Amino acid sequence: MATAPGSGPTTPGVAPNGSPHSQTLSRGIRVLEILAESDEPMSIAALSAALGVHRSIAYRILRTLEDHGLVVRDGGGSVQLGPRMAALARSVSRDLQSAALPALTAAANDLSMTAFLAVLDRHEVVTLVSVEPALAHASVAQRPGTRHPLASGAPGIAIQSALTEAQWQQLPGEHPRVEAAQAQERGFATSHDEVIRGLASVAVPLTLPGQPPAAIAVVYVAGDTDVVVLAARLSEAVRAVTRSLA
Repeated sequence: MATAPGSGPTTPGVAPNGSPHSQTLSRGIRVLEILAESDEPMSIAALSAALGVHRSIAYRILRTLEDHGLVVRDGGGSVQLGPRMAALARSVSRDLQSAALPALTAAANDLSMTAFLAVLDRHEVVTLVSVEPALAHASVAQRPGTRHPLASGAPGIAIQSALTEAQWQQLPGEHPRVEAAQAQERGFATSHDEVIRGLASVAVPLTLPGQPPAAIAVVYVAGDTDVVVLAARLSEAVRAVTRSLA
């Protein structure tokens, strides 16, 4: 029986911490995660392979998700996330999204770069909302739902720089990067060629009571860019969001 590093054997229907859970529900959630990470619709065969189950099991899970509008199939039978998922996503941290959207829009247009809000989700950083500049000839897309490890990228470093000791204790196995101390001193973090080769990012931490640890960031094609200027504009956006939720 396979075991995760540092853990004991798992029992079907039982979570790693020993608490019971629904295997079917877990697989259904994993289907949504797989589809969210895919750049294109997936066939049932590809989805069942990614899920590690027989096609008949994947099909039954998909039928249930279809019934709830969470996934849809095109004419060729390929599967993708359904419109109901967008409605659910809008309800996640609704106040934070509403407060951040005007600030992100202004920053994106001022800097001619894609601006986004990223939040900590367990051991990963996930993009909650993003805005592309209105008049730029070209910009880098940053899709909501995009996620990467906490230890990677400017948003992750920025979030690390603002975590309290109690929050670190809730992240077993995670350790602050050296760059997090520097980010704490200067108020922003930078990265390039980490999450996606050729792209750079600048991020400023956003800490709000009752909200997950977060960061406001921009992503752009790496080049001769004054990161201090970008950080100053992002700090304005952070202050605007903070005032809005005060």
